[in-house]
Amino acid sequence: MMIVALELLAAVLAAVVLYQQFAFRNGAKKRLRELHQKLKEILDTDSGERVMVFTDNRELMELAAQINRLLEEKAKTEADFRRSEISSRKMLSNISHDLKTPLTVIRGYLEIMRTRGEAALEGQADLQVAAETEGQANLQMLEKAEQKAQSLMELIDSFFSLAKIEAGDTEVALSRVDVCEICRESVLDFYEILTGADFQVEIGLPETPVYAQGNREALQRILSNLISNVIRYGSEGKYLGVSLRTDERAVYIDVTDKGKGIESAFAQSVFERLFTMEDSRSRSVQGNGLGLTIAKKLAEKMGGDLTLESVPHVRTVFTVTLKRAL
Repeated sequence: MMIVALELLAAVLAAVVLYQQFAFRNGAKKRLRELHQKLKEILDTDSGERVMVFTDNRELMELAAQINRLLEEKAKTEADFRRSEISSRKMLSNISHDLKTPLTVIRGYLEIMRTRGEAALEGQADLQVAAETEGQANLQMLEKAEQKAQSLMELIDSFFSLAKIEAGDTEVALSRVDVCEICRESVLDFYEILTGADFQVEIGLPETPVYAQGNREALQRILSNLISNVIRYGSEGKYLGVSLRTDERAVYIDVTDKGKGIESAFAQSVFERLFTMEDSRSRSVQGNGLGLTIAKKLAEKMGGDLTLESVPHVRTVFTVTLKRAL
């Protein structure tokens, strides 16, 4: 009897184990079906929800966690795309206005020159005197039209430069560059303009070379943009500072002025494409609205960054950060 009881108990335990395995498999299948249906609903409706699985099955919980991770990445990618699309639309709207304005001015000057010339030929008795008078006036208008045309060409050049950088068509080959040498050359390029405008110039550069991982032409373009911005729009401070800092990993180039500055609320916005804001320095700092955007993109292409700190009318500093090279 004892042996029969033990055999019966063993059979019952085996049946219980088989039932638990069967129930587990069915439960897992049910949870998988629920997971599949919820995921399909989220993708079909783009609801932004996350999947939830109430189970003790560790594998199912891990699967749900990875699915939620993918959903979060999807949401982030879509948000980045929407921001980029809005920025592109804004850029196209602004640039169409910026292209139209100088073209309108140029067309106006040319029309005035034409009508004045026609009037001089028809109504003036002394054609020689009329020609000389109109010639001087037309020369002045031609100079103004040429200036507008130059501004227009600079805008178009900046626009296509940015487009090429963002499309990955601009090669920025990295090498070991002497940052001190490039900084000195960049300041010397503006020496006559700086002295003519009575700027106080302070250069804080080591006498020995400091090397960074970068591209000479790209760094020169960044510094040229920053220094020209100081001359144009930080001029009330009559000050330009170019200094260098280092740590174990990076080289920091600070370009400083003491002009109008930029309110902290707009410190990051100045790097956006064609960022404009009434009564701010941001539009002026960028010149045509693309200069700082290009400078930041170039810094990022070199594995670095371009940042801003500003206390209006006290101190404004643009900092170029590059990886240090020994």
